[in-house]
Amino acid sequence: MAKRKKIDETSLLKMIDDGTPQKEIMEKFGFKNSSQLKVAYANALITAGKVPGLKKSVATKAVDSTVSINNRGSLIIPKVLVDELGLGAGDTFTVRKSKAGLSLKKV
Repeated sequence: MAKRKKIDETSLLKMIDDGTPQKEIMEKFGFKNSSQLKVAYANALITAGKVPGLKKSVATKAVDSTVSINNRGSLIIPKVLVDELGLGAGDTFTVRKSKAGLSLKKV
């Protein structure tokens, strides 16, 4: 993979805000194509806090998605799956019968 070009992001944002033509910006920063400019612009916006960055995905082990029913008739969902789905105590769901089986939808 090519080494990432270090650019002055503040200058790039200022030139774009001032309405400098794309060709002039590309020449100043040494971009070979508009895709490089767009990526640099997006990175500059993220660094400046004007646009939220993307969350990086973390490799996780395969989650056991086996749900069981206890003797009281309650569904038991593995904690790992609960955490991954962002569920918590007191969350409510609607249950619907479908062709594939049951469908749970968080209310």
